[in-house]
Amino acid sequence: MNSIRAAQTPEKPGISPFGQWDIFCQVIDNFGDIGVCWRLASDLAARGHQVRLWTDDSSALAWMAPSACAGVKVMPWNLSVEAISAELRERPTGHLIETFGCELAPNFLHACVEIVDQSGTQPVWINLEYLSAEAYVERCHALPSPVQSGPAKGWRKHFFYPGFTPATGGLLRERDLIMRQQTFERRAWLCGQGVTRDDEKIVSLFCYEPPALVALLRQFSQRGLQDQPVRLLVTAGRSAQAVSQALQLLGSDHGKLSITWLPLLTQLDFDHLLWSADLNFVRGEDSLVRALWAGKPLVWQIYPQDDGAQHDKLDAFLNLLQAPHSLRALHYCWNRDQVISDGLAEIVIDMPAWQQTLSSARSVLLEQIDLASALTEFAAKKR
Repeated sequence: MNSIRAAQTPEKPGISPFGQWDIFCQVIDNFGDIGVCWRLASDLAARGHQVRLWTDDSSALAWMAPSACAGVKVMPWNLSVEAISAELRERPTGHLIETFGCELAPNFLHACVEIVDQSGTQPVWINLEYLSAEAYVERCHALPSPVQSGPAKGWRKHFFYPGFTPATGGLLRERDLIMRQQTFERRAWLCGQGVTRDDEKIVSLFCYEPPALVALLRQFSQRGLQDQPVRLLVTAGRSAQAVSQALQLLGSDHGKLSITWLPLLTQLDFDHLLWSADLNFVRGEDSLVRALWAGKPLVWQIYPQDDGAQHDKLDAFLNLLQAPHSLRALHYCWNRDQVISDGLAEIVIDMPAWQQTLSSARSVLLEQIDLASALTEFAAKKR
C-alpha cells in the first residue's frame, strides 16, 4: 500500500475517466448474474464506452459469449492491489457498478481510493439492484447511500433499479435489437437446430425443476398446443436434466410431443430461440427481459427465495402485464413448490389472449428508456 501512496498518477491526456466503466459481478447463478453483466457491458461498449467486467467466475462466458466484444475487458476478481493500481492509472475509472448485492472487490476498492486521493476525480458509484415490478422499486430508485466505513468512507453510492416503468432504470435493450429481430430468419434458424416440420407449435423451455413439469409434458403429449403437435426445444443444463427425469414418468409414447435437445446457446442464439418459439418458458431475470422483447406468449419461472418473497414479485409482474386469468393460473401452477394435483389439465392455454397481452406490454416498454441509456444519463447528472 505504501508503494501505491508514493506513486504518482501519470497524466494521460485524452483519456477521460467518464467513458470508463467498472462492473462487478460475483456469480451465484451462472446463467443469470454474469449474463446480465455481459449484456450490460457489451451494450455500453457498443455506445462507445470502455468497460472492465470484474468477476469471480467467467467460465460461463466461454459459451455464452465466445466472441470477444470490442471495448469490454474481463478482469479477475482477486487481482493484486498493485496490478489494479497499474490498470487504473492506465485507464482511470469514471463509474463503478456493483451488481445484485455484491460489493467492490476489496483490492479494487483500496487501489481505487488511493488513485482518487491523488487525482481528485471520484467515480460515480452505483448499486445495481434486481429487477422487479413491485412498488418499492420506484420509491427506492436513484436514492443515495453514504458510505459509512472503510477506505471509501464519505463517498456516496446510489441505488439503481431496473424496471418496467418510466420512474425506474428501464430494461436492457440494445440499440440494434429491433432491427436484428425484424431481419431474423426464423425458418432458417430452426432448420439449423434440426427442426424442419411446419405443422408443429414451437415451445422453448428454460427452467429450473418445476414440479408441474411432468403435467406440462403430459398435456403436450396428449393434446398438443392449439390442436397441433408440439416441438419442445429444451435448453441445455438444468432444463434438460429436469425434462429427462420427467420423461421417465410418461413412458415411451410421447404422442403429440417431440423434443429437440439444444446445445449450450450463445446469448445471440438464445434470443433467436425466443424469437422462433410460439410459447416461451423462461426463468430468472435476463431471460424474462429477452422474452418480453421477443413479444411472444411467455411463462416465467421466478427464482425461488427462502422467505417466499418471489410470490409478491410474481404478482406484481402479472399485474403489470394485466395478465388474463388463464395466464395467471399457469404462472401460479408453474411456480408452485409442489404439485397438489394435476392442475394444469384445468388451465386453458389461451394463446390469442396471451399474445395480445405480451404484444401490448412490449409496445409500452419499447417507448421507455433502456437501462444503458438510463445509467449513462444518471451518471452524467451525478458528476
